[in-house]
Amino acid sequence: MTHPLKILFVDDHGDTRRVVSRLLGLMGHEVVTADSVGNALAVSEQNQFQLLIADIGLPDGTGHALLQGMLQRGPIVGIAVSGYGASEDVEESLIQGFSEHLVKPITVEQLEAAIQRVAPQVLLPDTSDDHGYQPAD
Repeated sequence: MTHPLKILFVDDHGDTRRVVSRLLGLMGHEVVTADSVGNALAVSEQNQFQLLIADIGLPDGTGHALLQGMLQRGPIVGIAVSGYGASEDVEESLIQGFSEHLVKPITVEQLEAAIQRVAPQVLLPDTSDDHGYQPAD
């Protein structure tokens, strides 16, 4: 089990947002959802997220552009979720900065395993000194 993470989950499908948010919450994570790049960027102005899980195809842009925008504000780890799973799609997500690329439909087990794999890259709040963040165990 990973440390509880502060996760931003972005998907334009309402039922998917609700179900995945609930599942992530049951895993012990704090989850905020958004339905578009614009809404996700607005939410990220008021919150410091550790993990972005984003659909690649969003109504006002791409998950790739969203991750790039969030990385300009500070460190964050990303998991891409997409209906496209060709090798070039996966490669593009990795080039754009995502650590994982999951192909829809995804299972709870796949999502949990991806979070476990990226957890070592996630920065946790560091209360021991004034540096701000430390790598997760």
